[in-house]
Amino acid sequence: MKKIALPADTVGEILHTSPYATIVSDKSGRILMANRRAEELFGYEPGELIGRPIETLIPQDQRDRHRSLRDSYHKAPRTRPMVSGLELLGCRRDGSTFRVEIALNPIETDDGLVVTSTVHEVDSIGHSEAYFRNLLESAPDAMIIIDETGKIAVANAQSEQMFGYTREEMLGQTVEILLPARLHEQHIAHRAGYVSDPKIRPMGAGMNLLAKRRDGSEFPVEISLSPVHVAGGRFVSSVIRDVTRRKRMEDQIIAARREAERANKANSAFLAAASHDLRQPVQALSLLNGALRRTVKDERALEMIDSQQHSLTAMTNLLNSLLDISRLDAGAVSPELEEFPMRRLIDRLSDEFARQAQHNNLEFTSSSCGALVNSDPNLLVEIIQNLVSNAIRYTDKGSVRLDCVQRDGNCCIEVRDTGIGISPDQLEEIFLEFHQCKVPGANKEGFGLGLAIVKRLADLLKVQIHVESDIGKGSCFTVTLPVVDGASQHSDVEDAHDTRVDDSTSGLVILIEDDVNVANAWGMLLEAEGFGVATAASATEAGALIKHLTDTPALLISDFHLLDGSTGVEAVSGIREFYDEHIPAFIVSGDTSKVVKDSRLLDNCTLMSKPVDTNRLLAAARHAIRTGEVPQD
Repeated sequence: MKKIALPADTVGEILHTSPYATIVSDKSGRILMANRRAEELFGYEPGELIGRPIETLIPQDQRDRHRSLRDSYHKAPRTRPMVSGLELLGCRRDGSTFRVEIALNPIETDDGLVVTSTVHEVDSIGHSEAYFRNLLESAPDAMIIIDETGKIAVANAQSEQMFGYTREEMLGQTVEILLPARLHEQHIAHRAGYVSDPKIRPMGAGMNLLAKRRDGSEFPVEISLSPVHVAGGRFVSSVIRDVTRRKRMEDQIIAARREAERANKANSAFLAAASHDLRQPVQALSLLNGALRRTVKDERALEMIDSQQHSLTAMTNLLNSLLDISRLDAGAVSPELEEFPMRRLIDRLSDEFARQAQHNNLEFTSSSCGALVNSDPNLLVEIIQNLVSNAIRYTDKGSVRLDCVQRDGNCCIEVRDTGIGISPDQLEEIFLEFHQCKVPGANKEGFGLGLAIVKRLADLLKVQIHVESDIGKGSCFTVTLPVVDGASQHSDVEDAHDTRVDDSTSGLVILIEDDVNVANAWGMLLEAEGFGVATAASATEAGALIKHLTDTPALLISDFHLLDGSTGVEAVSGIREFYDEHIPAFIVSGDTSKVVKDSRLLDNCTLMSKPVDTNRLLAAARHAIRTGEVPQD
């Protein structure tokens, strides 16, 4: 708000030369000045308005309301433009009224606040119509105004460009000329409903609308509607936007998403097939290697078998890592949460890690706790296996330790080593694919995928991974997940496994495997251990086989996917039904899809992933035959 201090005669001269009716009033509403154009507009003699209340120029029935509006305005004075949208009336000296538009401008003077009012009479062809036309023509979208009968009353230049009609061709026509013929009847009904209950409808109200050009071509549009009431009647203002480009982009996005979903399904199908088919020959080699180890006595041959096993282990680890990374990136892995004691999981893994460490001339120790957690035990095992294997690989001498402790309501799994350590600048990079530590003494045997898998699995399970490391002294990886509230501590006795090995254990094993090479390798391994073996290639074949057996089988081992489209679950269920016994069973598969995991629903049955470690398999088989129960994991 500006403050002026011009001489009164100067201000008066400025007002009198203005082409607009101008009136200056004080805070109380008294007229201080009125120029000649104002006196002429309202029918007063020169100087006659000075000192009169501004309400003199307002119709009698609106003066009280105007006083209230004036008081409100002086509490928060502001500039108001000429076109305000208000329905305003002026009153001449002879009592006649006329429509006006008024601009207000507050001015701070030495004598206080005054308000300058610029008054313009509104007529049908006056300034307001020109102003309105200018707004209409400068709008970025097509604008069309129709009357109550649906005829076009106003159309701007943008509507001419959009629809290909001249303005003269559109005026007086029903708005349906801008729509495809098949939509006319429906639109007439919608228009009638809108006129009976008019309301503002914003742009993009979730409707798929079509318009038609003069040449008959159709295009998608968005339309906003606003009811307009003027002296001549009721109208509907439409703002129309061509959304062809946006719809094309949306269609491209939808098509791309569908293609991505199709590719993802194809990728998932490939991974399921590759997981099974690629693991099959590795499984056969692993079984044959195990059988050879138990039959060959020559020291030189045993060294060759050890070397072969080392290569098989490396191949298995790479295959597993590549498939795991692919499945995780494809979103094909979904956690299956359950409550379980961590002691059971740690104890199960300790023997496996001890053998790995011993092979590298390292000391391995572990400790557990009674924490009960809610997670996916198989995915959590994979995290721990990758961390411990990594620790063993990057430790030349000393020890690797696996500890599970409860701390502040959390279960913390710590993998600590005395290895080469990790430099601070590489701590962020170690979880990337194919990254290996670049420090002297680093083992080149790995593939740089273990920690990438750990990171993805940790994100999937929503567990935290923390790393501490000193170059030359070692590293500590900590996996933290919450303990189940109110979980009771589990005793060592409760979760202890029967780890005694009785090499004299024997019995009949029914083997159901449709791959001849793998079946032969299974047979050689089991027979080398002293087990009797009966084989079948499908659930149907197994059903026929058992009718000719004299002994009840002590263990069932079956591939999941069998020759005739049947599954290992069906084969195991059929054999158990025949003997009316819950014979312990192993379901073995390289497929990691959810349908295979459903085999865990079978009682006294465990799921093993190919390629199976032969030592672990035989230990589990002896335990199952001796106790009649499969190991818990």
